[in-house]
Amino acid sequence: MAGEEVAVGIDEPITVHDWVTHYRDEYGLPVAERGGYLMLPITGRLGVVHVPAVRAHRVRAALDRHGSRGPVLARQIRWSFLAEPDIAPGPQVLESLGRSGIGLPGIGSAVMLPTGFGRWTREGCHWVIPPERDAELPALSTVLRTALAATA
Repeated sequence: MAGEEVAVGIDEPITVHDWVTHYRDEYGLPVAERGGYLMLPITGRLGVVHVPAVRAHRVRAALDRHGSRGPVLARQIRWSFLAEPDIAPGPQVLESLGRSGIGLPGIGSAVMLPTGFGRWTREGCHWVIPPERDAELPALSTVLRTALAATA
């Protein structure tokens, strides 16, 4: 109708506190504010695999083919795949991963999340595949195997 305004899209949270609430309520993620940024802690129930951006598309496609799709966060140099820890790689495996450019942050560390819906936020990242509430995460072992296979 003429003269009517139509609201399009989602109201974007404004403050970091708003984003904490958004990530917790919408996605069920245990985020926290630290130094004005939104941080996702690495725990025994939530892990992350960092893959160089040049190989990340192949890793994502392979995980999709195997039905192991999960949230993926993109930065210019690396993508971060959220996963459910089912293994605890030893020092030799971690060294091998490191030589391949694959990172596995340890329990107690954290990953910065975007506070915006745009492609590149002030944090320099965006969701390629956003998280979904109550969706199963792929197994950490599956993501690691897939990432290593993309390196070979």
